[in-house]
Amino acid sequence: MLNEDDAMRRVLLWFKQDLRLDDHPAVQAALDADRIVPLYVFDPAQLQPGPLGSSRLGVHRARFLMESLAALDGELRQRGSGLLVLQGRAEQLIPRLVEQLDLDEVLTLDEIAPEERAQLASLRTTLGADKLRALPANHLLQASELPCTPDKLPSVFSQFYALVEQRLPIFQPRPAPARLAALPDNANAYFAALPSLSQLGLGEPLSMASSAFPFSGGEPAGQARLRDYLWQTQNVRHYQDTRNDLIGSEYSSKFSPWLANGSLSPRRVMAELRRHEAQYGSNESTRSLWRQLLWRDFFRWTLLRHGTALFRRDALKATARTPDQLDARFERWCQGRTGMPLVDANMRELASTGFISNRGRQVVASYLVGDLQQDWRHGAAWFEEHLLDYDPASNWGNWAYLAGVASAPRGRELFNALRQARQYDPTGAYVSLWLPELQGVPAHLRHTPFLLSHLQLDAMGYPRLEQVPEHWKPYLPSAA
Repeated sequence: MLNEDDAMRRVLLWFKQDLRLDDHPAVQAALDADRIVPLYVFDPAQLQPGPLGSSRLGVHRARFLMESLAALDGELRQRGSGLLVLQGRAEQLIPRLVEQLDLDEVLTLDEIAPEERAQLASLRTTLGADKLRALPANHLLQASELPCTPDKLPSVFSQFYALVEQRLPIFQPRPAPARLAALPDNANAYFAALPSLSQLGLGEPLSMASSAFPFSGGEPAGQARLRDYLWQTQNVRHYQDTRNDLIGSEYSSKFSPWLANGSLSPRRVMAELRRHEAQYGSNESTRSLWRQLLWRDFFRWTLLRHGTALFRRDALKATARTPDQLDARFERWCQGRTGMPLVDANMRELASTGFISNRGRQVVASYLVGDLQQDWRHGAAWFEEHLLDYDPASNWGNWAYLAGVASAPRGRELFNALRQARQYDPTGAYVSLWLPELQGVPAHLRHTPFLLSHLQLDAMGYPRLEQVPEHWKPYLPSAA
């Protein structure tokens, strides 16, 4: 005769880059279970240097991750559950946990990146195909909502955008459940406190008053920002005018860090944006934010389709020739000591806060590849370690695009860094904010300190630019 516990459906709810309860297909699939074990596996190997020298996870994103996990645990506890966080490799830990807690099924979201897809495949083999269910991934558009099968999608964004625009889906995300099934009685012994950054060997990052991202990790913080940006301040209505600014928290939505670790659902963002437009009307800014969300999805489907190819030096263009050098100039770029103030200011902001503007990202990436002639993949890996909003598809897709090895119809479009400085930081306010050694330099020379004497530069402790590129000449001060 079966006892009551034997008849129960017991599931493992495996969270990865989807740290929320709102609009979560695996959470919804778990609602009919009698017992649920919510799990997150932290792999310490992410903290070790990878093949390109940088680690997979730096201090800023680690802090944001731990805040997000603490927030998810809080949300789960309010619903009668809790988050189990284990350290190690998921493909080793999960089969053991399934056996020890006598779990019937593992529910999780599908993956798009090659390593994570391989991990899922390995687990499926170990557990058995019927024990691991991967629900639709963290896309904005699910496969069924695409205008064609994923393998037939256009490889150029403008064509992808035009196709999607023809049949806009209605986004109806399902809210977080009010309650979740309790933990199995024997699960409590596995629970422990979240590791601190110090315990992970990272130390606590300093808080920066001038950070463009002064927000916390986690679903409640992400939802609060969504409400604030779309409804309270309605700054979304000015997004197109401000999105190339460099200073402050309001020049862009700042949704990307929460979207990257899944604390915020792209479908929830889109549903709220459509609701905002229904109430206040669409304008160039709301349409521009929609376009940015589609760029994110375009890169996701690109990664899913091309896999490991996106991480090669020639990426999606086998005939392309990109720089393969790596020398002291790369180190100076990382440190924000190239002698080009706009580049250095952005790189120091990134190292100090884990965030830089979209404009800044394009400028520093273009400078590394075009002016310094360094291997773009090392820049992408540096961003992977340091960016709060690192997402493999967007990061590597954008870098490949700037390096001229993505599926773009044109070749590489490199930026003139000094022209960008004049256009987007005309008074030098941004470089002054992040390069305190230049604060005493007259405003008209702040972007061109290399015109000062060696003596003056040495006294300030700012590096001298080795050579002034010819294409900068039109943007030098007229008196020079």
